[in-house]
Amino acid sequence: KQALKDKAKGKNKGQQVFVIDFDGDIKASAVKHLREEISTLISTANEGDEVVVRLESPGGLVHGYGLAAAQLARLKDAGLKLTVCVDKVAASGGYMMACVADNIVAAPFAVIGSIGVVSQLPNFHKWLKNHDVDYEMFTAGDYKRTVTVFGENDAKDRAKYQAELEQTHELFKHFVNRYRSVLDLDKVATGEHWYGEDALHLNLVDKLQTSDSYLLELMANNEV
Repeated sequence: KQALKDKAKGKNKGQQVFVIDFDGDIKASAVKHLREEISTLISTANEGDEVVVRLESPGGLVHGYGLAAAQLARLKDAGLKLTVCVDKVAASGGYMMACVADNIVAAPFAVIGSIGVVSQLPNFHKWLKNHDVDYEMFTAGDYKRTVTVFGENDAKDRAKYQAELEQTHELFKHFVNRYRSVLDLDKVATGEHWYGEDALHLNLVDKLQTSDSYLLELMANNEV
């Protein structure tokens, strides 16, 4: 009993470590809870304490994951150390969040990267035309709509839409470079993804380890 008390006493001498989970869907719906958790942490944690985010996400909508990444940045702005642990996947918007961290810890076969932008949609124009169905769309502004699901898309529509995707990709790369300047963006911002060991060689992550192992290490000398 005395040994356990001494061990517990030793833990209290270390820093506090807070653990939160983010399980991301295509809309980054979990950001609703994430922002509340982060506000609570900022108001209660001490400067220098560590926050470990166990992150799992294949990515999704740009604005949703942009907000989620900005929420994580609040932790660093408040003087807290941020570690992101990835056991399975942090790709696209998921990696946008992860790259904010001071340290990224990934399991050996976690899927990492996918710094790119994708958009796809069906087009029913030919089917409607073959069935004598007219489709009309009215807009104000040259580019209120570009490509469309039901109308006929021309080269100008496609070029504008592609330009918008390229612009989003450039913003993504700029964001990643801001928080993880060690990356060679020419190599990693191709939309490809890598498994943990290769991601480590490319500096996409800092360490290969499961979140369980990392947290157990912290528990030895800190209050988790």
